[in-house]
Amino acid sequence: MSDFQSYKPKNQKEKELCKAFLKLKTVQEVANFLRDILTIKEFEEFSSRLEMARLLKKGWSYKKIARELKVSTTTVTRTAHWLYHGCGGYDKVLK
Repeated sequence: MSDFQSYKPKNQKEKELCKAFLKLKTVQEVANFLRDILTIKEFEEFSSRLEMARLLKKGWSYKKIARELKVSTTTVTRTAHWLYHGCGGYDKVLK
């Protein structure tokens, strides 16, 4: 049994955003969509969060991850919180 939370979209807009991802079939389609809805900086930040989660699951220390990805240990700590106490999204995509 999982101790992950479950997030429910708060409104129709959030539900539509979630449904939009289900329509995408290739890495290129997802990349194009993300680039259209995110700034370059946001895209880089989201990519870094996923990489942080991957490295945390590999057992890297917060300091090593912060150094490697050029982020603060606070950012790594926040990512770790959602990795271990969130809704299971990181686990799902990292399997």
